[in-house]
Amino acid sequence: MNSFSGHSIDMRKLPLILTVLVAVLIGTGVYQLSFRYFQSQEITTAEGRLSLYRSTVVAELERFSHLPFVLARDPFVIETAEMRAPEALNDRLARFADKAGLDAIYLMGLDGVTIAASNAALPSSFVGQDYGFRPYFKEAIEGGRGRFYGIGATTGLPGYFLADPVLNGAGATLGAVAVKLDLSGLQNSWRASGEQVLLANQDGVVLLASDPAWQYRTLRPLSPAQRQDIEASRQFPGQGLDILDWEPSDEDSALIDGTHRLHLTANDLPHDWALHYFSSDSRAVVQSWLVTVGLGVVAGTILILFQIQRTRRMATALGRSEQEEALLRSANERLAIEIEERRNAERRLKRTQSELEQTSRLAALGQLAASVTHELGQPIAAMRNHLAAAEISASGPQPMTGKIAALVERMEGITRQLKFFARTDQEEFGPVDLDEALQAALSLVAINIERSGAELQLSIPTAPVVVRGNRLRIEQVLTNLLRNALDASEDTDKPALWVSLGASDGLAWCEVQDNGHGLGTATLAELRQPFVTTRESGRGMGLGLAISSTIVSDHGGAMRAWNAPETGAVFRVEFPVPDTEGNKA
Repeated sequence: MNSFSGHSIDMRKLPLILTVLVAVLIGTGVYQLSFRYFQSQEITTAEGRLSLYRSTVVAELERFSHLPFVLARDPFVIETAEMRAPEALNDRLARFADKAGLDAIYLMGLDGVTIAASNAALPSSFVGQDYGFRPYFKEAIEGGRGRFYGIGATTGLPGYFLADPVLNGAGATLGAVAVKLDLSGLQNSWRASGEQVLLANQDGVVLLASDPAWQYRTLRPLSPAQRQDIEASRQFPGQGLDILDWEPSDEDSALIDGTHRLHLTANDLPHDWALHYFSSDSRAVVQSWLVTVGLGVVAGTILILFQIQRTRRMATALGRSEQEEALLRSANERLAIEIEERRNAERRLKRTQSELEQTSRLAALGQLAASVTHELGQPIAAMRNHLAAAEISASGPQPMTGKIAALVERMEGITRQLKFFARTDQEEFGPVDLDEALQAALSLVAINIERSGAELQLSIPTAPVVVRGNRLRIEQVLTNLLRNALDASEDTDKPALWVSLGASDGLAWCEVQDNGHGLGTATLAELRQPFVTTRESGRGMGLGLAISSTIVSDHGGAMRAWNAPETGAVFRVEFPVPDTEGNKA
């Protein structure tokens, strides 16, 4: 009898066990499908970041690629190579290296010994040093264009070396002229952005890395021949060239320092170098869980609805007894709770979808920025080199070269605005007085206010209004708001600006009001989209509010805008006031 009873209990539990198993299997399938989808979105974003970093590396390598060729044909360089006194060339190279931002420019004879150098007056002078063992010197002497990355034999500092042969009028080789570039700024920017990036040469040696512990490690074991070539050229003196703790898992992922990361590689760099980008997929995991839980809530709601219908049918069959009515009311209350949870889940899903759409737009914009900066960066750099060469040949700046240089500066300003959307730089935050930031912004637009004849009215409290952030970025926001207000009111008879500061309810704020044409039917969400502007063609790229909105968001603040009661518009930015007690601690 006991055995039969236990068997009956097991049979009653069987449907519940099967239901749980089916729910687990469905939940696992939903999670896997969601994870693959969101991971593909992360990979798309990572591809945009990698494309930007690749174009930056290529632009930096090719920035001065024409310079050795121009210097090799400079009369001063040729005459010094023909045994002229090097003092005049030393001064000339020093001035040019300082102006161009180069580590060093130097001239070597046929034996590899340095004749003249831009750092001749420094303790670490290259003059008299023998670099005949360097591959870039050998390639230049043989008539080629030497390109080499290594640790400096004299300074002990790494750099990228470019060299070209110096020929006399008869075409005979007199020596080689070389320039040394400092590429450490690339890895410093990677490190500041908090991303994981490394650049490796054709042998697999890590040249630059966001993590200092990765530099001068190898991605794969070096052969004896490779180590012999590295030692002969003294490319990495004092470095053990140990293997990096990493292992590619599959096409788009790898283990590095024991941590799983998304992994993308760009192999189409000069000299067969490769750029590796690592990214976390934690956001894809969180989003997949949200989708799985949301669908579980929906399924639970459907199940509850089914149970309610079943309860109603049972209540009708039993004559709607008092006990069944109480159970039905309880079920209705549970249903209301489940419906509210479903609504909350739907709102979370909508927010997640909005974030994904914004991520896709930023990824596309990042790829566009990378393409534009890549296409413009090389010709702009070449123009700068030719301008510099023209100034050297003409012994000083000329009016026409000055005008062309101003146009080049303007082109670089446009590419810098586009680069903002593809970067994730994290500046250092500190205490910022909004009054001081506003005064700095007003000084930048003072000439615009004077030219427009606008009346400026300020309302600033006597006590400092201090927030936590990056002062230059906050000044950029205030400058953009002031310039937009001036542009909006420039067509009025008596343009006027009202600027006020204040702090209340844990928020510090700044309002800029004008008496211009106002916002019309446009919303702030529309105006702060990239490339959206109310100004006529040719008067702006529509990036000011987009950049300002992103900066304010990075500071944990908010931007608001509305039409003024009579005419014009009001723009307000709010920043959280830092906790005084927390700052003291």
